Amino acid sequence: MTQDTVFRLIIFVVVVVSLAISIHYRRKANRASSERISRREEGVPLLVLLRLAGLSVWLSLLTYLINPAWVAWAALALPLELRWLGAGFSLTALPLVFWMFHSLGHNVTDTVAIRQRHTLVMHGPYRWIRHPLYSFGSLLFVGIGLMAANGLLLATMGIAFPLLVIRTPIEEAKLIEHFGNEYRAYMQQTGRFLPRLTRPTS
Repeated sequence: MTQDTVFRLIIFVVVVVSLAISIHYRRKANRASSERISRREEGVPLLVLLRLAGLSVWLSLLTYLINPAWVAWAALALPLELRWLGAGFSLTALPLVFWMFHSLGHNVTDTVAIRQRHTLVMHGPYRWIRHPLYSFGSLLFVGIGLMAANGLLLATMGIAFPLLVIRTPIEEAKLIEHFGNEYRAYMQQTGRFLPRLTRPTS
C-alpha cells in the first residue's frame, strides 16, 4: 500500500465520521423543533457565495477521493512530514467536532438564524471560543488538504473560510439581538475563533 493510498484512506475515514457526527446532531436539532429556519437572514449574496464555496470544497474533495489523477494537475510536492502533520490535524479535529456538536445540542442550525428556544451555550468549547465549529472545521479541512497534498483542495478551503469570517458579525448581531447584554458580556470573556490569551479587566 502506497503512502498516497494511506492518506486517502485516512481522509475517507475523517470525512465519513465528521459527516456522520454533523448529520446526527443536525437531524436531532430539527426533530426537537418544528420551527422553520430562514436561510436568507445572512443576505442573499453571502448565502449564494457560501453555498458555491461549500460546493466547490466538496466537489474537489470527492473528485480527489474517487480518482486523484483527475486533480493531479494541482498536486503539491509537500514533505511527507507535513502530510502526516495534516493527518494529525484532521484526526485531532474529529473529537473536537463531536465535543462542539454535543455541547451545542438542539441549538444547531446551518445559518445565522436563531431558533425561538435557542439557549446561550457557554460550556464545552464555548467556554473559551464563540465559534468553535469554524475553528475545528478549519483544522479538519486544512489537515485534509495537507494530507492530499493538493493545491485545489487547499485553495477551495481558503476561499470558504474568509466567507465564514465575513458572516460571523452577522451571526453575532443576531445573538446580541436575542440575548442582549448576556451575549455582550460573553463576547468580552471569549475569543471569536481562538481562546483569549488575557481576560479583560472590569
